Formats: sequence, C-alpha cells, structure tokens
Amino acid sequence: MLVSSSGLSKIKDSVREKIFFGNEPTAELLAILSVYFVQGILGLARLAVSFFLKDELLLSPAQVSALFGIVVLPWTIKPLFGFLSDGLPIFGYRRRPYLVLSGILGAISWVSLATIVHTPIAATIAIAFTSLSVAVSDVIVDSLVVERVRAESQAQAGSLQSLCWGTSAVGGLITAYFSGMLLEHFTTRTIFWITASFPLLVSAVAWLIAESPVSKDAREDDHSNLLSIRHQLQQLRVAVTQKAIWLPAAFLCFWQATPTAESAFFFFTTNELHFEPEFLGRVRLVTSTASVVGVWIFQRFLKTVPFRVIFAWSAVLSAVLGMTMLLLVTHTNRTLGIDDRWFSLSDSLILTVMGQIAYMPVLVLSARLCPKGVEATLFALLMSATNLAGLLSHELGAGLTYLLGITENNFNALWLLVIITNLSTLLPLPFINWLPPSDSQTETPPLQPAVTKSGEQPFLPEFMSELVVRQPESEPVD
Repeated sequence: MLVSSSGLSKIKDSVREKIFFGNEPTAELLAILSVYFVQGILGLARLAVSFFLKDELLLSPAQVSALFGIVVLPWTIKPLFGFLSDGLPIFGYRRRPYLVLSGILGAISWVSLATIVHTPIAATIAIAFTSLSVAVSDVIVDSLVVERVRAESQAQAGSLQSLCWGTSAVGGLITAYFSGMLLEHFTTRTIFWITASFPLLVSAVAWLIAESPVSKDAREDDHSNLLSIRHQLQQLRVAVTQKAIWLPAAFLCFWQATPTAESAFFFFTTNELHFEPEFLGRVRLVTSTASVVGVWIFQRFLKTVPFRVIFAWSAVLSAVLGMTMLLLVTHTNRTLGIDDRWFSLSDSLILTVMGQIAYMPVLVLSARLCPKGVEATLFALLMSATNLAGLLSHELGAGLTYLLGITENNFNALWLLVIITNLSTLLPLPFINWLPPSDSQTETPPLQPAVTKSGEQPFLPEFMSELVVRQPESEPVD
C-alpha cells in the first residue's frame, strides 16, 4: 500500500507539472480551463456559418464581409463588461452569474441560428449575440486568471496564461478538421444545434468558481469603490494622452484597419475552385497548427530581435508572399503543374506562420504600453481599439469588393483586390517611428501629467517596441 500510495503521488506530481504546468488541478482551475476550451471548440461552426450565409441566405462576398465586421462589435467594448462585472454584482456575486448568463445567451443564439433565422438581418443579430456571449465570458475568465496570476511565484510566472492559451488552442485544433468534415454529412443548421451545447458547459462550470458573495460591508463600501473607479479613469485619461502610448497604439490600429479580401477569397475557393467543406477543414487544421508553430518560432528565436526590424521585414515578406495568391486566382499554378489543393495548403501554411510571427508582438506591445495602476483597463482598451480597427478592415474589404464588382460568381477583379489588400499592409511602414526603438526593451512608461507646466506634451521614456500583422483568419483579439 505504501508503494502504491507513493506511486500515485508521483503520478499526480507528474500530471501537475507536465500537463498543468505546475498549477494545482483544482475544480476551479478545471472550470476556468473549460471556459477557454469552449472558446476554442466553438470554431466547430466557423465554416458552417460561412456556408450558411453563402448558400442559404445567398449573401454576396461584400455583404458577408460587412456582416463579419458588425459581429466584431462586442469585442470593441470589452472594458464595459469588466466594469459591469466589478460594479454590478448579481445576487451578490460578480463572476458566476455573468458566466451563467453568457453561456445561456450563447446557447440561445446558436439555437436561433438552427431554427428561426431566415433573413440576413436576423442572422447578423444572432451571430453578433454569439460573439457577445464569448466576449463576456472571456472578460470574466480573464479577470479570474489575473487574480490568480498575482499569487504566482517568480518561478511560475506565465504558467497559468500559457495553460489557458494552450487549452483554447487544443479546442481549436480539435474542431479545425471536424468543422469541415461534419459539413459533408450534416446540414449547417444541425451543426448549429451541436454548437449550441458548448456554451451550456460554461454555465455549468460557473458554479465551480470559488467566489464568496459580496458582503454587506463591501456593499457599504460602494462609494469608496466608485471613488477608486473615478481615480482609475483619471489615470487612464492621463495615460492615453501620452505620446509614448497613443502613437504606438495608433500605429497598431492603422495596420489592423487595412482592408481584407478574406470573404471574397472564401467565395472563390468554394464557387470557383469547388473546394468542399472537408478539404476546407483540412486547410483550417493546417492554419491552426501553423499558428502554434509561428508562436513557437517567435518565442524561441525572435523575441529578442528588435521589433522594428521584425515589423519591417515581416511587413515586406507578408506582402510579397501574399502575392502568391495571384497564382491561384489567375490559375497560373495549373500552368506550372501545381494542383489547386496542394498550392492552397502550402500557401496557407507559409502565410499563417508569417502572419502569426508578426502578430505575436501586438500583445507584448499592448502590455508594455500599460503603466502601473491601470494595466488591466488600458490593456482591455487597447485590445478593444485593435478589434475596432479589425471591424474597419472588414468594412473596407466589403467596400472594395463591391466597387470592384466581385460577386459570388464573378471573380474577374479578384486579382486586383488581392494586390490592393496586400500592398495596403505596407502603408504603415512610413510611420514605423511611431513605435519606440528597441534600445530599451523592458521599460514600462510611468504615468506623468498629460501636459507640462510649459504646456508641452512630454514624451515618456522609450520602452520595448513591437509590430503587428493582422492575425490569420481575422479572429477578434482577447
């Protein structure tokens, strides 16, 4: 029995270290990881949504691009959800009820897509509510992680975030291929029914969150909390008026806002190249894996390279490599003896790795831009701003698609859209000096008065600079 107990203890220690990265696998941690897993596994319906809009609602590429832009809206107001959760407890709780409600909202939204949605307006509303559901649960679970990260030792630093990101990535990888394979055997509405079950898992695990109800004393301290929030807002206003913060933030938004040809290209691959859902699922599996590879390459080899250098080279290389899409659009690859499917897979692999390498520093720069005292709020605000730029990217792409006359059956001008969207990614390069130089990579700007006594805007000490390339598949940023 002693040997057995010792062996069991070693197994538990091994699981804790190798699978949970040193974190104790409590019921609450499993609940938090479940929420992140659901965020990843909801990708099961990604292709189904695209085919539903294209084949059942008969929307044009421009309309689909415009719709996806609107769906990003909930991610642009994430700080509001944080304020509501912190300042408006439900039945005395600040976290559990919001997770429960977000899960129910998500389930209802997916069920409505599976049953009563038959018009573009109804589809826009339903899909926007699915996005709202994920955005709310993301804010809540992120706040739980932040609370626990504060208690981490130096040796454990970053382990919980890595565990959470990895769990979401696993969910995404699982559904990447199945999202296409299921469409070969089931209707889009059936897949929406299946997807509706996942948000309910968020509602179920919410009860495992260790949260005590807000005490009477805490409620009586609401006035103090309001004063604290007011002080935080004042600090936030001071922070965003600093050149060292708003210039890099403006640069990130500038590039995120460049137009995308994603929706038009989806119509091209399905209507012109006749790629079936199962193959598109393979492409998603390749790109999901490539994203992980891109993250690993950045962390392993590039995180110490000056980020202005990374940005400049990745911008140019991404634009050049992005032009390879012209070979597919003009069918030149066939002349070269390269099959459409093999070309699409290899092209997606290379472009996704490049895009992820270039995108990774966005999170680092956003974190570095946040002075002490307003880290969480300013980070959420920066992420919301870049998501708003992503919305503009979709709308600009929709406008270009419409102006060029690209429809579900006419792709004569798709080559021009590809050229415009690729070259547009180079537009921010003349403003690369808006990013701080790399000679001070670890400094974080302290809060200073927005205006000096002389009335001049002070420029805060330089800190680590980063770059941004639009994330592959244009997902909303956490």
